[in-house]
Order: sequence, then structure tokens, then C-alpha cells
Amino acid sequence: MTNPTHERIQGLVDANDVVLFMKGTPMFPQCGFSATVVEIMNRTGAPFDAHDVLQDPELRQGIKEFSEWPTIPQLYVKGEFVGGCDILREMYSSGELSELLEEKGVVAA
Repeated sequence: MTNPTHERIQGLVDANDVVLFMKGTPMFPQCGFSATVVEIMNRTGAPFDAHDVLQDPELRQGIKEFSEWPTIPQLYVKGEFVGGCDILREMYSSGELSELLEEKGVVAA
């Protein structure tokens, strides 16, 4: 049996090179972790599509099941789950995030 929420998430992930599921919006993050990830992504210069899980309870629960990752925010690059705030902070600090974005062909602004 198919899960409509998972299908919707897969569609969002497939349709965009970089997708961030977060609390709030890039302009108005609603938690510190989401704000940190938005800042990291802004520093990379890579464009990203953001979805506010606080506006959509199905999406909020569905993304956790979809990724098998219990926390939000969650970042996907070219359909692949990359991680949440702590992982992205480490990847950014080490240069791995920029390497990943470059490797996947995501053009920084």
C-alpha cells in the first residue's frame, strides 16, 4: 500500500536539487536548529527549496518516517538524505558540504 505523504515527499525531493524540511521559513525560522541550517545553506550560496513542517502536520510526521531520522530540520541533495543540523554543521566546517554540493552539480550562487 502506498503512502500519499511519502509520495508527496518523494515528489518534492525529486523535483528540486536541494530540499530543506524545516520549522518555519528561511526568512523566519521557528527553531534554532532550522535557523542554523538556513545560515549554513546561505553561506554555501546553493539555492534550496524549503518546506515548513509546522504548517503541515502530515509532512512533519511523514518526513521523519520517510528518512527514518527523528529530528527536523532535514536536508536532501539530489534526492539523497544528507542529515540534520549537527551533521550539516560538521560537514560545513570540514568543507565536506561544499564538496558534496559541487560533486552533485549544485551550482552555488
